[in-house]
Amino acid sequence: MNRDRKDPPEKPDPPSCKPESTRDRAERKDKENENQDEALEETFPASDPVSPFIPAKRPD
Repeated sequence: MNRDRKDPPEKPDPPSCKPESTRDRAERKDKENENQDEALEETFPASDPVSPFIPAKRPD
């Protein structure tokens, strides 16, 4: 099963994982914004706005 960054973790992060720094988060958010802007430019003009993919949770 593929997981999206927005999905809750299945297990807690191992202690060896360091938390995301403010700089890393800003860089990641800038990249996300650039990707969304590019997608908007590639699909303009269109009748529907760009919608980022957020997968639904699978039923149990």
